[in-house]
Amino acid sequence: MTSAAPLLELAAVENGYGISQVLFDISFSVAAGECVSIQGRNGMGKSTTVKSILGIQPIWRGAIRWKGQAVGGWPPHRVARQGVGLVPEGRQVFPNLTVRENLIATAVVRPAREAAWDYARVVKLFPRLAERANNFGNQLSGGEQQMLAIGRALMTNPELLILDEATEGLSPLIRQEIWGALATVRAEGMSILVIDKNLRPLLELCDRHLILEKGCVVWSGSSADLRADQTVQQKYLSA
Repeated sequence: MTSAAPLLELAAVENGYGISQVLFDISFSVAAGECVSIQGRNGMGKSTTVKSILGIQPIWRGAIRWKGQAVGGWPPHRVARQGVGLVPEGRQVFPNLTVRENLIATAVVRPAREAAWDYARVVKLFPRLAERANNFGNQLSGGEQQMLAIGRALMTNPELLILDEATEGLSPLIRQEIWGALATVRAEGMSILVIDKNLRPLLELCDRHLILEKGCVVWSGSSADLRADQTVQQKYLSA
């Protein structure tokens, strides 16, 4: 009896821009209900990996599979419809829509989903959004915009939530609130792929971690493995 295919799988993916190759032989998977982080210094290929998964940057070589089906080369809207929700780097909220409108604009009802994410659930997760429901996107603080970006992705009722720089540029208190919300989402069985530079909360949140260096996976392992390996932390993750 064979085991079920991973939710997401990358196999020997290569990609880049113009004549400049950025990703070299990237291979990893995310199982249903699993949380995986991608780590590494700036410019090592983390965001390009996300763009490759979403079809924003079509891959050069290799394969990307969703539940065993090849999706490499699909346009972003088609990938998203499979159940992939993105919290993009830079948040990209709609500046001229209110908080409520930002959330409702992306809402997707998936008939088979129990306990679907809707407006009421999102503002329960982020009470600050309820307080700011009638404010426009460009009237929010950076932390509020990130909460809105996460809520907007959840409103698509994804099977996999991808966060590109989950807490970049945010205050410690806001970071703590966002990590707490992600832990709640994780505890409900959401699969998560997250990029962030804050190691300690990632070690608490995630099952496994990948480290990229110059577009290659140079290390992978569990939270316990990474927590114990100070040499890897110093070599690949220290400033």
